[in-house]
Amino acid sequence: MSTPPAHSCPVQHGSPIDNDGPRVPLYTEEHAADPHRAYREMRRKYGSLAPVELSPGVPATLVIGYHTALRILNDPEHFPADPRTWQKNIPGECPILPMLEWRPNALRSAGLEHSRYRQANVSAVADVDLYSLHATVEQIAIPLINAFCEDGAADLISQYAFPLTFAVLNATLGCPPDIGQQVATGMAAIFEGVNAEKGNAMLTDALFELVTLRRKDPGNDITSRLIAHPAKLDDAEMIHQLATLYGAGIEPQLNLIINTLLLMLTDDRFAGSVLGGSLSTRDALDEVLFTDPPMANYCVSYPKQPILIDGVWLPAHHPVVISMAGCNNDPAVNAGEYVANRSHLAWGVGPHACPARSMALLIVQDAIDQLLDALPELTLAVAVHELTWRPGPFHRALVSLPVAFPKSPPLHVF
Repeated sequence: MSTPPAHSCPVQHGSPIDNDGPRVPLYTEEHAADPHRAYREMRRKYGSLAPVELSPGVPATLVIGYHTALRILNDPEHFPADPRTWQKNIPGECPILPMLEWRPNALRSAGLEHSRYRQANVSAVADVDLYSLHATVEQIAIPLINAFCEDGAADLISQYAFPLTFAVLNATLGCPPDIGQQVATGMAAIFEGVNAEKGNAMLTDALFELVTLRRKDPGNDITSRLIAHPAKLDDAEMIHQLATLYGAGIEPQLNLIINTLLLMLTDDRFAGSVLGGSLSTRDALDEVLFTDPPMANYCVSYPKQPILIDGVWLPAHHPVVISMAGCNNDPAVNAGEYVANRSHLAWGVGPHACPARSMALLIVQDAIDQLLDALPELTLAVAVHELTWRPGPFHRALVSLPVAFPKSPPLHVF
């Protein structure tokens, strides 16, 4: 009988990373204010794998080494995404549970279940007409810009990026505004971890209403295509596919728009070049996807048994979280060259990589270009250090992005 490889051998002793020692909390205001310092300190102290807390009393391992992350993301056999064993010991009121709990969808499944859900989603998203999507973004962006262009000031999150990403997603999913508003309220509660359990219930009710509507009246939209897919998803499965699409389509896109605009408005390389045309919006996007990706820490997996990685034993059924921000900025791979460099992990890698990358990039880039074309003299209205980052273990998100600009007449709507 051959000896199994060391990396897959169960062990009797405790794991160095699963101990009572100090863990780095990822949910504090201090971490949100300067996460890059935290990643540097974790790398110095722990190497590629750091002991963290996602929420008080919820331990996890954070992967901050780029090559280690690639190994994990491409090994679903040893690092499955199914959290059901883990969540048995997590109280229902835990604020991050709705972000991590098992759902019958591709993000939280493994094996044949994952394949079935993934194929349905990839097919439904692939049929989105990207040329029509350009027009959809423009039709939504212009009235939003017209609502504040004569004021000379705006908050780009509440007045532009959020309503735009939300409305575009509703359009592609075939969701009427009234149902969409319930979805937005529920999703916000889940991401913020405030009244998350109530938000989860509100989201579920709204999505059931959307599924019922599209079963009766199908259209040319992602929801209708998911319903018609040969996977024959039932109502519960449909709700969870849509919850995943909303989760991926609102918060990360909103944060990517805002983080990119922040870079363009505050970095002399961009502030003096992007609006002048020597650098493109896509160049700024590529840099942000490396340095400040909208989902800083995610792509969670749960080893089925203790496993040895980089000289550290990771315990079974313990969350292993990929820090896209930490890995992208790993000195082993980050040389500070971002233009046309797409080797970042912001979209994930492997069998759980984002299937809507092209669609998301189009929406984000068009949203930024529409705004800067209309208001080319946009400036940040406060000092950078006065901006506040929202605490939370997963996202990289500002509370607001106040800007100023010369008062401008409304744009013509064609």
